[in-house]
Amino acid sequence: MMEETSPSNNRSSKGKKEDLFHVLHKVPYGDSPYVRAKHAQLVVKDLEGAIVLFWKAINSGDKVDSALKDMAVVMKQLDRSEEAIEAISSFRCLCSKQSQESLDNKCGKIDEQIELLKRKLKLIYQGEAFNGKPTKTARSHGKKFQVSIKQETSRLLGNLGWAYMQKRNYMMAEVVYRKAQMIDPDCNKAYNLGLCLVKQAKFEEAQFILEAVLKGNLPGSDDSKSRKRAQDLLKELRSMLPPPQLSDLLGLDDEFIKGLERLVNEWGPIRSKRLPIFEEISSFRDQLAC
Repeated sequence: MMEETSPSNNRSSKGKKEDLFHVLHKVPYGDSPYVRAKHAQLVVKDLEGAIVLFWKAINSGDKVDSALKDMAVVMKQLDRSEEAIEAISSFRCLCSKQSQESLDNKCGKIDEQIELLKRKLKLIYQGEAFNGKPTKTARSHGKKFQVSIKQETSRLLGNLGWAYMQKRNYMMAEVVYRKAQMIDPDCNKAYNLGLCLVKQAKFEEAQFILEAVLKGNLPGSDDSKSRKRAQDLLKELRSMLPPPQLSDLLGLDDEFIKGLERLVNEWGPIRSKRLPIFEEISSFRDQLAC
């Protein structure tokens, strides 16, 4: 007689096969956008489809650090290295602090990024970008949209500013971010500009810029993550500022304060401006004269 296979044994065997599949193909468990992207990348070998799914993972907040790094790898496999660098430069702000060094490794050397961004900006300045057209079709988060020369210039300048920040060249990063904000301002570049100013101890300028973010004066200011970053930096910045003077608290100018002091002196009792010790010596001298 043949032994009957119990349902529990079938489930156990199926589970082992699934475990072996995930181990062999290095595919995580689940059905999230990131898992589907890894399946497309490693099992189906549909790299273009994987990029679209990685964008969906980033957009939905599903393992953003890993999705951005893995997407950059796939882009490089498809000979789209420039797009990989730009994706990391643009969206690394969504990733944790712990992942930044790993992102740099995926992105390539900072000097190479700077040269690449400068070349692209030079094409714009020379009127050779977009094949002479005012807009071009771009892709982001797996979607196509039209981008203008103005928007592209600001975006490239923002990425260049970030690259200079990685080199700790905050003075150059400040100059670049200011140019970017003049062309097409947004909340993320404003935060980075504020950070550059803090690093250079330009606290009052940084405070003004960060407060503009919190007041909702810039595109993207309604994003909760961007507001949280601005709030945290502003709190840190305020701890570095010197305590305000009385005139600052009252909102009074120096000339008004001086006039007020003169008025009080005229109304108040006449007092000697000498120190108390000299008053005592003067009194003692008067006693001796008697």
